[in-house]
Amino acid sequence: MTTSNMSAGDVDPAVREELARLRDSIDNIDAAVVHMLAERFKCTQQVGHLKAKHQLPPADPAREARQIARLRTLAENAKLDPAFAEKFLNFIIGEVIRHHESIAENTINGAAPTAN
Repeated sequence: MTTSNMSAGDVDPAVREELARLRDSIDNIDAAVVHMLAERFKCTQQVGHLKAKHQLPPADPAREARQIARLRTLAENAKLDPAFAEKFLNFIIGEVIRHHESIAENTINGAAPTAN
């Protein structure tokens, strides 16, 4: 019998318990990741306002390249696929730049700042 054909009742209770324990840990880690991302974006919003106030460009390719290299090294040291870490950071950087562009546009147009 393959695992895809097994019903929940066929699984050893100790396996179900271990699976539940691991999933609880995953849920806790996911919550921590979300909270850490929220804190990161609070900081990047402040950077966006500072850049807009001083008419600095929303993107900083040199900093982004340094951050990607740094994150790839951290990923390698943590035994995480560095290509995955780079894709993840590129996604975050794209969102940050989008936010910075929006902040700059709102600053130029005198609109109220957005909370994203």
